[in-house]
Amino acid sequence: MPQKTRAILTGHTRGLGAALAEILLAQGVEVLAISRKRNTELAARHPGTLHEVELDLADLGALAEWLAGDALRGFVTGAERVLLVNNAGVLAPVGGLVDQKAVEVARAVSVNVAAPLMLAPAVVRASEQAADMRIVHISSGAARNAYPGWSVYCATKAALDQHARAVALDGNPALRICSVAPGVVDTDMQAEIRDTGLDRFPLRERFEALKRDGQLATPEQSARKLIDYLLSDAFGDTPTTDVRELT
Repeated sequence: MPQKTRAILTGHTRGLGAALAEILLAQGVEVLAISRKRNTELAARHPGTLHEVELDLADLGALAEWLAGDALRGFVTGAERVLLVNNAGVLAPVGGLVDQKAVEVARAVSVNVAAPLMLAPAVVRASEQAADMRIVHISSGAARNAYPGWSVYCATKAALDQHARAVALDGNPALRICSVAPGVVDTDMQAEIRDTGLDRFPLRERFEALKRDGQLATPEQSARKLIDYLLSDAFGDTPTTDVRELT
């Protein structure tokens, strides 16, 4: 790994995001973490290397204002490798169109799509002196397979896949990008899925069975595979992949 690697990570307070942050920090990578809340336990374990920004990624005006400032450029200045991990995401709204509230749709599109697409060019511009820039979107199997009740979630995750495909075609020699599905991970989002009524998500029983049969990966297991791939020479060879396909 280059001596000076810096990472920008969204959604680091729990689940996969917290595990991703922990692994990066343990490897000596300074992390700028953006989330609605701080992760006090993680900060206590990594004083001086975890830098936190309290920002609701659904508030696109606030995000744009922060990106217009100097914090991002100041964080990456002097780094040889810069990583952007677009991890933050929301599942709601779940259900058919008649059940979807406009405010929930707006929040999902803001957090799942607009924020990652705003962060990506901002990080590239701020990191123009870095020889190695890498962007990973945390996607989902729902980006590649349609599920009843998940029209918004499927569409937003598919947007990340298509963004990665198009950016890869731009041919920036210093930039690698990939939209990675992390597998089925035992997170709060999985608990939210299991708590959803069958009338809004008819496939709920399939996810209940995954939990019951011990087939969910831990956040740490998926995070380790993701970070190993992100830091590998193979990262970005394809614009989309799934951790279950990685060796």
